Amino acid sequence: MSVKLYHFPISGPSRGALLAARLVEVPIDVEIVNLFQKEQMKESFLKINPQHVIPTLDDNGFILWESRAIACYLADKYGKDDQFYPKDLKKRALVNSRLQFDGCTLFVKIRAICFPIIFLGETEIKKPLKDDLNTTLGFLDMFLNDTKWVAGNHPTIADTSIYASVTSILAVGWDISSFPNIERWLKECSQLPGAAENDEGAKAFGEAVKKNLK
Repeated sequence: MSVKLYHFPISGPSRGALLAARLVEVPIDVEIVNLFQKEQMKESFLKINPQHVIPTLDDNGFILWESRAIACYLADKYGKDDQFYPKDLKKRALVNSRLQFDGCTLFVKIRAICFPIIFLGETEIKKPLKDDLNTTLGFLDMFLNDTKWVAGNHPTIADTSIYASVTSILAVGWDISSFPNIERWLKECSQLPGAAENDEGAKAFGEAVKKNLK
Protein backbone atom coordinates (compact mmCIF):
# COMPACT_ATOMS: atom_id res chain seq x y z
CA MET A 1 0.00 0.00 0.00
CA SER A 2 1.56 3.25 -1.10
CA VAL A 3 0.93 6.68 -2.51
CA LYS A 4 2.74 7.31 -5.79
CA LEU A 5 3.18 10.57 -7.66
CA TYR A 6 4.10 10.47 -11.33
CA HIS A 7 6.23 13.58 -11.54
CA PHE A 8 8.45 15.66 -13.81
CA PRO A 9 10.63 18.10 -11.81
CA ILE A 10 10.79 20.68 -14.60
CA SER A 11 6.98 21.04 -14.52
CA GLY A 12 5.81 23.80 -12.18
CA PRO A 13 2.39 22.25 -11.53
CA SER A 14 4.02 18.90 -10.82
CA ARG A 15 6.36 20.53 -8.33
CA GLY A 16 3.37 22.23 -6.73
CA ALA A 17 1.71 18.89 -6.08
CA LEU A 18 4.90 17.42 -4.66
CA LEU A 19 5.41 20.48 -2.44
CA ALA A 20 1.91 19.98 -1.06
CA ALA A 21 2.73 16.35 -0.30
CA ARG A 22 5.90 17.42 1.50
CA LEU A 23 3.99 20.10 3.43
CA VAL A 24 1.38 17.67 4.76
CA GLU A 25 4.05 14.99 5.31
CA VAL A 26 2.59 12.30 3.08
CA PRO A 27 4.90 9.29 2.67
CA ILE A 28 5.03 9.29 -1.10
CA ASP A 29 6.86 7.41 -3.82
CA VAL A 30 7.94 9.59 -6.72
CA GLU A 31 8.23 8.15 -10.22
CA ILE A 32 9.76 10.43 -12.84
CA VAL A 33 7.98 10.69 -16.18
CA ASN A 34 10.17 12.66 -18.58
CA LEU A 35 7.89 14.82 -20.72
CA PHE A 36 10.75 15.93 -22.95
CA GLN A 37 11.28 12.27 -23.88
CA LYS A 38 7.49 11.77 -24.26
CA GLU A 39 7.41 9.08 -21.59
CA GLN A 40 3.85 10.20 -20.81
CA MET A 41 2.82 8.60 -24.10
CA LYS A 42 4.00 5.12 -23.15
CA GLU A 43 1.22 2.55 -23.13
CA SER A 44 1.87 1.74 -19.48
CA PHE A 45 1.24 5.35 -18.46
CA LEU A 46 -1.73 5.83 -20.80
CA LYS A 47 -3.44 2.96 -18.99
CA ILE A 48 -3.11 4.95 -15.78
CA ASN A 49 -3.95 8.34 -17.25
CA PRO A 50 -5.38 8.45 -20.78
CA GLN A 51 -5.09 12.24 -20.73
CA HIS A 52 -1.32 11.65 -20.22
CA VAL A 53 -0.67 14.67 -18.04
CA ILE A 54 1.74 15.21 -15.17
CA PRO A 55 1.39 15.17 -12.21
CA THR A 56 -0.73 12.08 -11.67
CA LEU A 57 -1.43 10.55 -8.28
CA ASP A 58 -2.01 6.88 -7.57
CA ASP A 59 -3.28 6.42 -4.03
CA ASN A 60 -3.61 2.65 -3.73
CA GLY A 61 -5.49 2.46 -7.01
CA PHE A 62 -7.32 5.79 -6.78
CA ILE A 63 -6.03 7.80 -9.75
CA LEU A 64 -6.17 11.58 -9.76
CA TRP A 65 -4.57 14.23 -11.93
CA GLU A 66 -4.46 18.04 -12.03
CA SER A 67 -1.95 19.52 -9.62
CA ARG A 68 -4.22 21.57 -7.38
CA ALA A 69 -6.83 18.82 -7.09
CA ILE A 70 -4.04 16.51 -5.95
CA ALA A 71 -2.89 19.06 -3.37
CA CYS A 72 -6.43 19.41 -1.96
CA TYR A 73 -6.93 15.66 -1.83
CA LEU A 74 -3.64 14.99 -0.06
CA ALA A 75 -4.21 17.75 2.48
CA ASP A 76 -7.73 16.53 3.24
CA LYS A 77 -6.81 12.86 3.50
CA TYR A 78 -3.34 12.91 5.00
CA GLY A 79 -3.00 16.21 6.86
CA LYS A 80 -2.62 15.71 10.62
CA ASP A 81 -5.04 18.61 11.01
CA ASP A 82 -6.61 21.20 8.74
CA GLN A 83 -3.96 23.93 9.07
CA PHE A 84 -2.78 23.56 5.47
CA TYR A 85 -6.27 23.31 3.96
CA PRO A 86 -8.75 24.72 6.49
CA LYS A 87 -12.19 23.20 6.94
CA ASP A 88 -13.63 26.57 7.99
CA LEU A 89 -15.73 27.57 4.99
CA LYS A 90 -14.40 31.11 4.57
CA LYS A 91 -10.76 30.21 5.16
CA ARG A 92 -11.01 27.31 2.72
CA ALA A 93 -12.71 29.53 0.14
CA LEU A 94 -9.77 31.93 0.30
CA VAL A 95 -7.27 29.08 -0.19
CA ASN A 96 -9.35 27.84 -3.13
CA SER A 97 -9.43 31.34 -4.57
CA ARG A 98 -5.64 31.57 -4.47
CA LEU A 99 -5.32 28.10 -6.01
CA GLN A 100 -7.61 29.22 -8.83
CA PHE A 101 -5.58 32.40 -9.20
CA ASP A 102 -2.49 30.29 -9.74
CA GLY A 103 -4.08 27.73 -12.05
CA CYS A 104 -6.20 30.11 -14.13
CA THR A 105 -4.13 33.29 -14.13
CA LEU A 106 -0.56 33.22 -12.82
CA PHE A 107 0.62 29.92 -14.27
CA VAL A 108 -1.28 30.62 -17.51
CA LYS A 109 0.75 33.84 -17.97
CA ILE A 110 4.01 32.04 -17.20
CA ARG A 111 3.17 29.24 -19.61
CA ALA A 112 2.29 31.75 -22.35
CA ILE A 113 5.82 33.11 -22.07
CA CYS A 114 7.81 29.91 -21.62
CA PHE A 115 6.03 27.22 -23.64
CA PRO A 116 6.67 28.88 -27.04
CA ILE A 117 10.33 29.34 -26.13
CA ILE A 118 10.86 25.72 -25.08
CA PHE A 119 8.74 24.03 -27.73
CA LEU A 120 7.90 26.41 -30.60
CA GLY A 121 11.18 28.10 -31.45
CA GLU A 122 10.49 31.54 -29.97
CA THR A 123 13.69 33.32 -28.97
CA GLU A 124 12.44 36.37 -27.07
CA ILE A 125 9.82 37.39 -24.54
CA LYS A 126 7.40 39.81 -26.16
CA LYS A 127 6.59 42.99 -24.23
CA PRO A 128 2.80 42.43 -24.03
CA LEU A 129 3.40 39.04 -22.39
CA LYS A 130 5.93 40.57 -20.01
CA ASP A 131 3.54 43.37 -19.06
CA ASP A 132 0.70 40.90 -18.60
CA LEU A 133 2.70 38.76 -16.19
CA ASN A 134 3.91 41.78 -14.23
CA THR A 135 0.30 42.92 -13.83
CA THR A 136 -0.54 39.51 -12.42
CA LEU A 137 2.47 39.58 -10.10
CA GLY A 138 1.16 42.93 -8.91
CA PHE A 139 -2.03 41.23 -7.77
CA LEU A 140 -0.01 38.60 -5.93
CA ASP A 141 2.00 41.32 -4.24
CA MET A 142 -1.28 42.97 -3.22
CA PHE A 143 -2.55 39.71 -1.70
CA LEU A 144 0.52 39.77 0.54
CA ASN A 145 0.02 43.33 1.77
CA ASP A 146 -1.70 42.41 5.00
CA THR A 147 -0.89 38.72 5.50
CA LYS A 148 2.30 36.72 5.87
CA TRP A 149 1.15 34.03 3.43
CA VAL A 150 -1.02 34.16 0.33
CA ALA A 151 -4.19 32.99 2.09
CA GLY A 152 -3.67 34.20 5.64
CA ASN A 153 -1.03 34.13 8.34
CA HIS A 154 -0.24 30.44 8.08
CA PRO A 155 1.16 28.52 5.11
CA THR A 156 -1.34 26.51 3.09
CA ILE A 157 -1.39 24.47 -0.10
CA ALA A 158 -2.05 27.75 -1.91
CA ASP A 159 1.48 28.83 -1.03
CA THR A 160 3.03 25.61 -2.31
CA SER A 161 1.19 25.89 -5.61
CA ILE A 162 2.05 29.54 -6.17
CA TYR A 163 5.63 29.09 -4.96
CA ALA A 164 6.19 26.42 -7.61
CA SER A 165 4.94 28.82 -10.29
CA VAL A 166 6.86 31.88 -9.12
CA THR A 167 10.15 30.02 -8.73
CA SER A 168 9.75 28.81 -12.31
CA ILE A 169 9.73 32.31 -13.74
CA LEU A 170 12.38 33.51 -11.29
CA ALA A 171 14.69 30.82 -12.66
CA VAL A 172 14.25 32.37 -16.11
CA GLY A 173 15.68 35.59 -14.65
CA TRP A 174 12.51 37.58 -13.98
CA ASP A 175 12.95 40.87 -12.12
CA ILE A 176 10.66 41.05 -9.09
CA SER A 177 12.41 43.96 -7.37
CA SER A 178 9.24 46.06 -7.69
CA PHE A 179 7.26 43.48 -5.72
CA PRO A 180 8.65 43.67 -2.17
CA ASN A 181 5.88 41.58 -0.63
CA ILE A 182 6.63 38.73 -3.03
CA GLU A 183 10.33 38.99 -2.22
CA ARG A 184 9.56 38.75 1.50
CA TRP A 185 7.16 35.85 0.99
CA LEU A 186 9.69 33.93 -1.12
CA LYS A 187 12.13 34.00 1.80
CA GLU A 188 9.44 32.49 4.01
CA CYS A 189 8.60 29.84 1.42
CA SER A 190 12.24 28.83 1.12
CA GLN A 191 11.93 27.32 4.60
CA LEU A 192 8.98 25.08 3.71
CA PRO A 193 9.49 21.31 3.49
CA GLY A 194 10.55 20.37 -0.04
CA ALA A 195 11.50 23.93 -1.04
CA ALA A 196 15.08 23.04 -1.97
CA GLU A 197 13.80 20.09 -4.02
CA ASN A 198 11.40 22.42 -5.81
CA ASP A 199 14.13 24.96 -6.46
CA GLU A 200 16.28 22.36 -8.21
CA GLY A 201 13.42 21.59 -10.59
CA ALA A 202 12.78 25.28 -11.14
CA LYS A 203 16.45 25.79 -11.96
CA ALA A 204 16.25 23.06 -14.63
CA PHE A 205 13.12 24.71 -16.02
CA GLY A 206 14.88 28.08 -16.19
CA GLU A 207 17.82 26.54 -18.00
CA ALA A 208 15.51 24.95 -20.55
CA VAL A 209 14.01 28.36 -21.29
CA LYS A 210 17.19 30.45 -21.20
CA LYS A 211 19.12 28.26 -23.59
CA ASN A 212 16.66 29.23 -26.34
CA LEU A 213 16.56 32.97 -25.62
CA LYS A 214 18.58 35.42 -27.68
